[in-house]
Amino acid sequence: MVTILIIDDCNAIRENTAELLELEGFHVITASNGKEGYGKVVQHVPDLVVCDILMPEMDGFTLLKKLGENPKYKTIPVIFFSAKSEKKEIIKGLELGAYDYIVKPSELHDLIASIRRFIAEKNLSIS
Repeated sequence: MVTILIIDDCNAIRENTAELLELEGFHVITASNGKEGYGKVVQHVPDLVVCDILMPEMDGFTLLKKLGENPKYKTIPVIFFSAKSEKKEIIKGLELGAYDYIVKPSELHDLIASIRRFIAEKNLSIS
């Protein structure tokens, strides 16, 4: 089963996204900021991380850099799911190594499409 870690400081977005992805057949873990999220990565080593950028304690860009510094975690793909919609922010996220960058508010099917593309590329099974 594909495990996805959702990191977002907005409780409603985090819970709604987790519920939708669970209905799609994914195992979901959540965290409310980048620092907590990094701890969940160490504890669970998810297949994929869906992460906001603007968060307290550790932002999404810093989290992605920290993952990249550790050989055990640098291959975990990160999809930014953020309200930061400026082109320079999107480019920065992708240049830092994000798998994808989806701007909120967005239809969640855009996020699911990105996740399914990742699963197909890695030949993973949802269940």
